[in-house]
Amino acid sequence: MTKFTSLTLTDRAADRVKEIMQDMDDAVIGLRVGIKKGGCAGFEYVMEYAESIEPLDEVIKTNGVTVLIDSKALLFLLGTEMDFVTEKMSSKFTFTNPNQTSSCGCGESVELTPVSDLTLVKARA
Repeated sequence: MTKFTSLTLTDRAADRVKEIMQDMDDAVIGLRVGIKKGGCAGFEYVMEYAESIEPLDEVIKTNGVTVLIDSKALLFLLGTEMDFVTEKMSSKFTFTNPNQTSSCGCGESVELTPVSDLTLVKARA
């Protein structure tokens, strides 16, 4: 069985997570990524420090960082790439998500559809 990719990080995103994590105390083991209902498009990406691994979390260890995917968000985040971009007036994490169907005008919220059963079957084949 082939394991499908739930979330990938670019080198820039991994480097930024490492920077942030080096200032945390030892209780923080990684970064938890999820979604919540909100914004005009329906969902917002959320990130928080994780002090423990929940039983159903997807654990991703890549480029020296640990990222935990909230189990409730997993089907909405499969195949997503997390990046860190620096622009003239801001810097932020961004998500390129194949499950995103639209976003609001300000870019703070997105409309997401969960991965279908057929996509999961194909990914595991």
